[in-house]
Amino acid sequence: MNGPLSGFRVIDLSSVLSGPAATVLLADQGADVIKIESPAGDIVRRMGRGHDSLSPGFVAANRGKRSVCLDLKQPAGVDMVKRLVRDADVFIQNFRPGAIERMGLGYDVLQSLNPALLYVSISGFGEQGPYSHKRVYDPVIQALTGLPDMQADAAEARPKMVRTVIPDKVSALTTAQAITAALLARERGDGLGQHIQVAMIDATISFLWPEALAGLTMVGQEHNVRTGQLAQDLIFQTSDGYITCGAVSDDEWRGMCAALERPDWLNDERFSTPMGRVQNAKARLEGMSDVLRSRTSADWLARLDAEDVPCAPVLTRPEILENEQVRANELIREYHHPGLGDIRQPRPGARFSRSEVRQEPIAPMLGEHGRQVLSEAGVTDAEITALIETNVLNTRD
Repeated sequence: MNGPLSGFRVIDLSSVLSGPAATVLLADQGADVIKIESPAGDIVRRMGRGHDSLSPGFVAANRGKRSVCLDLKQPAGVDMVKRLVRDADVFIQNFRPGAIERMGLGYDVLQSLNPALLYVSISGFGEQGPYSHKRVYDPVIQALTGLPDMQADAAEARPKMVRTVIPDKVSALTTAQAITAALLARERGDGLGQHIQVAMIDATISFLWPEALAGLTMVGQEHNVRTGQLAQDLIFQTSDGYITCGAVSDDEWRGMCAALERPDWLNDERFSTPMGRVQNAKARLEGMSDVLRSRTSADWLARLDAEDVPCAPVLTRPEILENEQVRANELIREYHHPGLGDIRQPRPGARFSRSEVRQEPIAPMLGEHGRQVLSEAGVTDAEITALIETNVLNTRD
């Protein structure tokens, strides 16, 4: 069996995370992703501990791809990208607006070469507006989408960044879904491609809206979106660690009161309804915290499970590897990487009953597949040699 995207080819000029994290999902599902890199390579190759231009972060976002190293400051390098695009299904880039056009690889140019091409542009803020020209990294988008406000400590109200790159990853997921939707539309329609634009600020606000920003929905009736946030601060200290537990429905609340041996809370009017428990979250959580400090995590989790209350231990990152559910799902797999040695990678999150999801843990060395990919595009050996001699093409040989 082949992966669900087997047979589709993606030319990937993106770097860092928003683009690579999108195209690695396509590669996992069978697409042939050709990563075009400058002679310096994607900067993530050199970020973190690694070996020979392969950092752990680069491997995670670029496994299963092929690498071609071209100098796009030279016209011949741009011409090679155009030749590759002629037989591609998708072209993706995440330069600041205007940069790709100055390189001679804008949408109109590539669409004229391949009318069926899906051309994908990821940017921080979109093609227009006062911020469109700005450099952007994940914290900038966090700041503009309210994420630090959502993380603010209830006592001091100081904004705090989420300590992982949420907007980059949300934009990647949005992009991967948009590409597969556009491929489906093309196959069902007239066979023509289109331009897909994803702004990180748009993707992140859309992602946050159904819950964290829902209080802004009713025009003229907006409410303080922080009111309900306290109810989500569900990390409790036990006598030997931390757990999370929560009750939304009345049945779950009855189970919580039974597990914590506080039947008096069932008769407390403040906590008698789901809305009351949200409005009086501070008092409720303080009471729960006082009780939960008295016993071990294992004891409380057993009691909560017995009452069918949603709960879990709060794991450190290394503890994830030993978690019984993670192991049961066979989620984290170990491989031997020729450049890095023994490594771990999670298997793709979606499982298909009839389409094999390719698990290719090997990320490419810089320029590793240059000869192979250009030969497949009809570039002759003599042309490839000339490209190498003029430093347009960098290969591993």
